[in-house]
Amino acid sequence: MRVLITGGTGFVGSHLAAALAGSENQSDSKDQASSENQLFTLSRQRAEGRLPGALAQVQQVFCDLRDPAAVRQVLKQVQPDAIIHLASISPVAYSYDHPNEVFEVNLLGAINLAESCRNELPALRHFLFASTSETYGLGPLPKKEDTPQNPNSPYGLSKFAAERYLLYLRDAYAFPLTILRPFNTYGRKDTASFVVERIISQMLRQDTIRLGDPAVVRDWLHIDDHVEAYRLCLGNERAIGQILNFCTGRGASVAELVDLLSAMIGFRGAVEWHTLPKRPLDVPVIVGDAAKAASSLPWQPRIGLEYGLQMAVDYWRNKAAS
Repeated sequence: MRVLITGGTGFVGSHLAAALAGSENQSDSKDQASSENQLFTLSRQRAEGRLPGALAQVQQVFCDLRDPAAVRQVLKQVQPDAIIHLASISPVAYSYDHPNEVFEVNLLGAINLAESCRNELPALRHFLFASTSETYGLGPLPKKEDTPQNPNSPYGLSKFAAERYLLYLRDAYAFPLTILRPFNTYGRKDTASFVVERIISQMLRQDTIRLGDPAVVRDWLHIDDHVEAYRLCLGNERAIGQILNFCTGRGASVAELVDLLSAMIGFRGAVEWHTLPKRPLDVPVIVGDAAKAASSLPWQPRIGLEYGLQMAVDYWRNKAAS
């Protein structure tokens, strides 16, 4: 299968490209990606250094998804059988100050890509869209796929709007869509601007760490489980047409993360809470239910929070020492 991953040099995309490139270790099930995948990654800028050197077989293409003509040209060039659309502007805090840019990339980019697929790739087998738990906002817990969505940030709104457009294409034109809603993913190796990595990097470097609201509760998903969700969905007939949550079902507050990480690192310093800018709106608790993915794919998280955090600590400690 010829697979195009947009945002292929990003956090999830680079891990996914590596996983699919090594897919010979997977089951031989016909529903899973095979080692015969021919992989392409699409990026807006040249960032060769983000892909591991072992992925020489992954071909990179470049265009701005906001340019419909450029998108059509890339699709004509690559002729993918499946597209995994990960490219987006994802930091929620950034979206409050840059809503126009976020909507241009996250909504118009998705529309341009999907409409170009519909016009240029009539034989497209699968279009996987990376949505987010941020589309849920306030409301009942745990979040299920049919829980009413009430996004409360420009980022969440942009993903919600993109979902609605893609679902229109699914219903009107039998567009081969799967919407994936992963919850808060950790395991980054090149940025400390997200909460888990921020806590770890600060604890390793200084005696006082500065964080936001300690009471915020999220469902923390390790990157390996996140990537496995895409691997199991890709080319899987049971996933086409579906919306699927990917989460652990366990909520943990930022204060709990600090306690766990302090014990792992041996941190005995101070924590200054509420020292980061407060978001205009925030949801106190987002915890999900992945029963649908468990029964239909089947997918289940394999990496518990404590084990995943320890892996993250080990990586950042080794990085700091190198």
